[in-house]
Amino acid sequence: MMKLSVCTITFRHHLISIWDIAVWARRSGFDGIELWGAHARGLARTHPHYGADWLGDLGLSVSMLSDYLPTDGDPAIVRERTQRLCRMAQHWSAPKIRTFVGDRPSVEVPEDKRKVMTSRVRDMAAIAYDHGIRLLVETHPNTLADSLASTQRLLAEVDHPGLGINFDALHVWEGGDDLVSAHRALAPYIGHYHLKNVRSRGELNVFAPGNVYAAAGCREGMVPLFEGAMSLDAFLSAALVMSDADASLEWFGEDCFETLIRDRVALLAHIGALMQRAVPREAIVEGRSI
Repeated sequence: MMKLSVCTITFRHHLISIWDIAVWARRSGFDGIELWGAHARGLARTHPHYGADWLGDLGLSVSMLSDYLPTDGDPAIVRERTQRLCRMAQHWSAPKIRTFVGDRPSVEVPEDKRKVMTSRVRDMAAIAYDHGIRLLVETHPNTLADSLASTQRLLAEVDHPGLGINFDALHVWEGGDDLVSAHRALAPYIGHYHLKNVRSRGELNVFAPGNVYAAAGCREGMVPLFEGAMSLDAFLSAALVMSDADASLEWFGEDCFETLIRDRVALLAHIGALMQRAVPREAIVEGRSI
């Protein structure tokens, strides 16, 4: 069964502690926490006693540490920041760190610039690998992972076992690729999933970083997982093949606690229904029943 995490970035504008988030997540049935890099750095300064052991005592773990590593500039700085992030991930026993590659559409990136960026990602992946951690690049607009073609090219150019993909289903859909086909093509590299939805394609800009991170940003168009324009049925059926998949419910809107609880229950019920429909088909093939 898919393991579900709650993202601490959801609570970026709340006056709430990691203790409160963890206790609530456990009571609400979540399996883990996706820890935002900014929060991890803050906790390291103010509450260094919090870590994997503390969270484990609550029956939770950090599924991924999410941050933003630079893909240009001084390579020594890139390596230092990657090493520091890996040490934080080790403190939380997080097996994965998430980053983005660039900040402009992949088709607009000159070849020489792309070569530098992929070289930086290769260095990051190697450092993560040496720390026993996997570097996941998120599928996201305006990066080198903003389409299936560019994402596959990025994986081939980096060509390192420490590199994987954080499959953000909405952003893959936003990029215009077929969700199931993209999932099938990237499946060997997928280490984590981000799940969210939007009311309509015309409102996708609500997830632009400049809006999401702004305290006064617009939240109109952010809707619960099964109330959006992106259909999840076929994708979830495909993702079910990966029974040990890790996913995060990435909610940026209002009413955080209520929405996340409802989305978790709805997602598990949806997966349960899909599995029930899948069993008779397998049974027919194997001649065990029906």
